Amino acid sequence: MPIELIILFSMLIVFAGGVFWLKLPSGVAMAAASFIGALVGGHGIPVRHLIEGTFGYLDAVLIISTAMIFMKVVEATGALGTISYGMIKSLYRSPSLLMILVAFFVMFPGMLTGLSSACILTTGALVAPALIGMGMPAVSVGAFIAVMAVLGMIAPPINIPVMIIGGGVDMPYVGFEKPLIFLTFPLAIVTALYYRFRFIKKIDVNEVLGKLPQSVYDKHGIKLFIPIFIVVGLMIGVRFAPDGIPDFGIPLIFMIGAVVGLKTGEKVDAVKVSRSAIRESLPVLGILVGVGMFVQVMTLTGVRGYLALSALQLPPELLYPGIALIMPAMGSAYAASSVIGVPILFVFLGRNEIVVTSALSLIAGLGDLMPPPSLLCVFAAQILGIKNHFTILRAAVIPIIIALLFSILTIVYAADIGSFLQ
Repeated sequence: MPIELIILFSMLIVFAGGVFWLKLPSGVAMAAASFIGALVGGHGIPVRHLIEGTFGYLDAVLIISTAMIFMKVVEATGALGTISYGMIKSLYRSPSLLMILVAFFVMFPGMLTGLSSACILTTGALVAPALIGMGMPAVSVGAFIAVMAVLGMIAPPINIPVMIIGGGVDMPYVGFEKPLIFLTFPLAIVTALYYRFRFIKKIDVNEVLGKLPQSVYDKHGIKLFIPIFIVVGLMIGVRFAPDGIPDFGIPLIFMIGAVVGLKTGEKVDAVKVSRSAIRESLPVLGILVGVGMFVQVMTLTGVRGYLALSALQLPPELLYPGIALIMPAMGSAYAASSVIGVPILFVFLGRNEIVVTSALSLIAGLGDLMPPPSLLCVFAAQILGIKNHFTILRAAVIPIIIALLFSILTIVYAADIGSFLQ
């Protein structure tokens, strides 16, 4: 057996043992696997490489931290509750359009933070009681929210799995907006309509609105949404601004929006909100640190090159089913992106790397739904009071299969899709 394969297996065994047997956080388990990989590879404890790996995804860490603070501030001001209340009050007579807008509303925090869990813990928790009041079973509500959380994490402007794959092949995070919209928005619409036609027939608007946070628009007016306008406006503005106008950077944009939000709605305790945001994002930040170390050691020991060469030798009839099965089975979008996504991308060099990377990120993102961790299903079960979170995964099987097929077809026709989107 090649030494690279021995190193990889030892790292994966340590990671799996740490997560499933010792119940360690995923980030700590990946760090431990990195130490073992370096030792098995004969490099001892390579302090320099481990430290470089720790800071490998510093930009993503800063984006997630500041974005979570912004989302918590916007939630505390009452803006998110007001949006959900207004959507349902205005569109309850058009259930299909309402479900599509609810889908995009649930996705919104993930689009800005790159975190799937943020969708469930903020907008997902806000709309869950309303969806149950509209006639959806709690298990299906959990499945709908969990799938939307994955799509929100993958949709632009922030996509952390793409950043991880791009970082592994020195590809800048530029030009991904259209492919990511092409992948996520149609799937969001199809998923919303799938659950709407299965469960929602007629909406009792009074019952639904009674389960939502009340609107504070009459109290604060349009200024309630100024932080959202500022963040979205700055993100768009810096992309199209003439040369010479500095790019503020996404973390600073989020902090500007958060500071403005302190005075635009309900009273916000800045310290309490910031602590809550960082506390909720720490597990993901730890994973990114662990992923950075893991990828660095894979590069140091030659494992990444071995995986890339092995992937290049796979026949097409095995390659596509392997991607669809193995990447989600990693159980984490970040782990799948770093371990599988980076070498697989080398197989498709010359098609349209931006489109292929976007599709790979969606396949990797579905890993957040998969057992044994089933992280998003666990979060959804917690907010809905469901004891067996695997029932949520079963209720999401059809949208998951559709997303996998769409992603694989996007990879197959990446060159044509890239030309069409341009």
